[in-house]
Amino acid sequence: MTTATERTALVLGGTGFVGSHLLDRLVAEGWRVVVPTRRLQNARDLKLLPTVEIVVADVHDPKTLERLCAGKCLVVNLVGTLHSRPGTPYGPEFARVHVELPQKLAEACQAQDVHRLIHLSALGAAPDAPSQYLRSKADGEARIRAAGDGLDWTLLRPSAIFGPGDSFLNRFAALARLFPILPIGAAQARLQPVYVGDVVEVILRAAATAKAAGQTYELAGPTVYTLAEIVAYAARTSGHPRRVVALPPRLARMQAWLLEHLLPNPPLTRDMLDSLSIDSVAHDEPLPFGLEPTPMEAIAPAYLANDTFRSRYVLWRMRARHG
Repeated sequence: MTTATERTALVLGGTGFVGSHLLDRLVAEGWRVVVPTRRLQNARDLKLLPTVEIVVADVHDPKTLERLCAGKCLVVNLVGTLHSRPGTPYGPEFARVHVELPQKLAEACQAQDVHRLIHLSALGAAPDAPSQYLRSKADGEARIRAAGDGLDWTLLRPSAIFGPGDSFLNRFAALARLFPILPIGAAQARLQPVYVGDVVEVILRAAATAKAAGQTYELAGPTVYTLAEIVAYAARTSGHPRRVVALPPRLARMQAWLLEHLLPNPPLTRDMLDSLSIDSVAHDEPLPFGLEPTPMEAIAPAYLANDTFRSRYVLWRMRARHG
């Protein structure tokens, strides 16, 4: 049986993009980590990590959450979804994943005397935000804040996250390989993309910093771009430069509506357009703890154009820096 003094962590959403990067760092720093998943096949790549235990579990069941939290000194919640049926103030999937799960998790932490909870939210989350996604993220934060004494939570609000394995720049690069022209809605939306390695670093520092308890941190990169600039950059860097065409609002919503009805996990929905109607930009410093944000241009070529000499040069430089 493990105890909290052994530096044990529970990571919800550990099989996802941010989770896989976080687990690499936790294992490297000597943590024992439990990662629940609905299906073992979702975590097959994580089985190689020596101190990671994969368990099949329903994290939406309160009793299961309590068992998972037992003996942990750190709990990290990375679970999120971009898709939900519509509803007021948000749809049922957003309610279940972004609101009810954080509340259940906070209650499970308190029941098992787990004091440290780090929760990944979203930049722009607010009760009156224009999208169901952002409204549900805000309500999830509120449920954690209302958990009461004894729980030291930290809330993180990232802008769009990029890095190897992302579904952000990689998605635009994939579209550029398929289509000669890229018509996009919300082309002038402003984002400040943050590197996944920086997000992981903030999680680790927040876990180790007593003053981070009760704080909400925005996470962003060093540069603000329009969505059109990001799409063009991903296309160009992947070796498929494309013309980006800004769709007027009515056509953009029509495009999103069609994608919603044609694809099970559409790359664009009407709710995403609503989220993009406000800036995903940090209000103050882009990262806490005095960290310097990593430029997108320093990382993206290494995985967007992984068959080019330029990308290999970037990878060699990164390995030399960290080797």
